[in-house]
Amino acid sequence: MTSRRDFLLKSSLFTSGLLMSDSLWSFTPLAPEQRDTLFDVVIVGGSFSGLSAALALGRSNRKVLILDTQNPCNKMVKHTHNLLAQDGNSPVMIAHQAKEDVVRYDTVHYYLDEVTDVKKKEGGSFTVQSKEGKTFRAKYVLFATGLTDIMPDIAGFEACWGTSILHCPYCHGYEVKNKKTLILGNGDLAFHYAILVHNLTSDLQIVTQGKASFTPEQLQALAKNKIGIIEDEITQLVHHQGQVTRVVLKTGQVVATEAIYAKPDAKQHCAIPIHLGCTLTPQGLLQVNAKQETSVSGIYACGDTSSFRSLATAIATGSQAGASINMQLCLDNF
Repeated sequence: MTSRRDFLLKSSLFTSGLLMSDSLWSFTPLAPEQRDTLFDVVIVGGSFSGLSAALALGRSNRKVLILDTQNPCNKMVKHTHNLLAQDGNSPVMIAHQAKEDVVRYDTVHYYLDEVTDVKKKEGGSFTVQSKEGKTFRAKYVLFATGLTDIMPDIAGFEACWGTSILHCPYCHGYEVKNKKTLILGNGDLAFHYAILVHNLTSDLQIVTQGKASFTPEQLQALAKNKIGIIEDEITQLVHHQGQVTRVVLKTGQVVATEAIYAKPDAKQHCAIPIHLGCTLTPQGLLQVNAKQETSVSGIYACGDTSSFRSLATAIATGSQAGASINMQLCLDNF
């Protein structure tokens, strides 16, 4: 007999495909008079973090506009994990429910359009320009635009990314525990992965993509835990619909595997905060304080664009940003 949980998981996958293949959300477009509104906040990006901020602001009776392109970085992921009350569910369906929750508040508006420019006006307010040629005005701007992963030049990598090539042991590690696993990386990054992943599988090797750069202490620890090091480069991933079965090395050696941990380079999905002068961290994230404020007055950031990459963190930082902006608006008007 099919359990309710299994039914929901299967039906959410089916519905996800339908939603992704058509117009994802059917919310009413902005009326002309709403476009002339001075919004309290324009939120650039309408995924988990942006929606979380919008919820806090909507419940504070703030006039909010969410501008979104429906292109989240986790669009290839079928199941969400490590998120309370949603473990194993489809991120598409979770996001859809979140949007429905948020737009119930009559001061929150969701609009499908891409932001192309943001300018700070004299007096501190902002103009937000869209790809469709529309201009919106806002007292504050919140960027929840996330990151764009830069796929390495390895045949099959992109097809496996998010399915059998994983970036987070907390989000996906349990599902591949005790399986043949590779770590694609070198030095401190690969060693960090090894410490975490060794707890999930003993069948673990590191492919360094060149000469190994571990310290003597790291090499000793890896050897003690029987984690092999392959000083070679992966040139191809052999897979079936994103599920890797083996990798081909530059030397021609073939290594069987069922999962790979990797952290490809990433860049800001939206460069506008950088053009506005927002400071970046050494990791390329937008630098924010505890209130999610960037280095530019009136500009806030939340989610992957400024913090550790996970849905739970995205939701938390979005809520913090929403509360912080609301408090600032309260102070502005008190």
